[in-house]
Amino acid sequence: MALATTPAWAQQAKPLKKVRVAVGTSVLNVGYPMLTLPITLGYWKAEGYDVELMPVGASLQALQQMVANNADFAQVNASVVVQANSKNNLPVRVIMGNGIIDWSIAVDADGPIKSVKDLKGKTIGVFSLATGGIAYFNNFLRANGLDPTKDVDLVPLGLGAPPVEAMKSKKVDGLLYWAAAQAVFENNGLKLRKLVGDDWRSYPDYSLAAMQGTLDKDPELAIGIARGVAKATIYALANPECAVKLHWQHYPSTKPSGADEATLVKWDLNAQQAQLDSLAEGFKLNGGKLWGAADPAAFERLIKLMIEAKQIDKPVPAPSLIVKTPDFFEKVNAFDPKAIEADAKACKV
Repeated sequence: MALATTPAWAQQAKPLKKVRVAVGTSVLNVGYPMLTLPITLGYWKAEGYDVELMPVGASLQALQQMVANNADFAQVNASVVVQANSKNNLPVRVIMGNGIIDWSIAVDADGPIKSVKDLKGKTIGVFSLATGGIAYFNNFLRANGLDPTKDVDLVPLGLGAPPVEAMKSKKVDGLLYWAAAQAVFENNGLKLRKLVGDDWRSYPDYSLAAMQGTLDKDPELAIGIARGVAKATIYALANPECAVKLHWQHYPSTKPSGADEATLVKWDLNAQQAQLDSLAEGFKLNGGKLWGAADPAAFERLIKLMIEAKQIDKPVPAPSLIVKTPDFFEKVNAFDPKAIEADAKACKV
């Protein structure tokens, strides 16, 4: 396979194109190495792009920013892509399948809640009432004889200290969040038992999306952005500790405090590993050959789940959700992964 390289003189002669990526989060912490490392390591600049990451809240807000042309791409829950196509007939396309459903309902490890049925009458904290995990949560409740509209209350808490304080003060009985967020809660002293649907990790989740118009106008742009994400994913998996230290170097305000350096590294490795596990499982879920490739069969399962959860009223053809640019994922993967792994092991911080 030919390597995708650009001569140094060409990179210097051509000005970088400004690109914005809306991210379904409020804080770009170490849990997003596939998006932050392409900036830190210059992967996107090598493709000819000056990329700005825009943390805008939940996945729905990220999608809205892209639809409104305030962003070129959006990193969102896969369920939001399905909703956009099914409910609003918006031509949103997955250009990278990154992770799997790694959400859980975290409850006090020493508390009385031991199964999903014990959640009846309880209050659960969530990032926002538009967050993607609610669909899976509702389906999990229904499968166990509970009515999501009557048996459980949801309270939006955002990220950071509020979810931890809400658990400690017993304002909420549990926290419905993705794995990287739950890891941060544990770093902040919570001892958690996690309730997870048996099928959750068989569904695609965090995905990089684009509008069909963007793909029609400039398919090479999408390929270049996706390639940077693929390289960053390989780098972080090859050397997680280096990825953490690079993140601190480029985003110093996100470095935790209140402990010695070794403890701080341990905390952020824990938070990052949750995302890395999801990325690795996503790679396997989507065939295990091409980074970012999205499997229509996996999206078919997700669509069925969302209909059962009453999140959408009508199905959409799963293949229609995924980029159709010829050889798209082959072009995204047109680089030497061994070279990326070698760079990661060398770890030049």
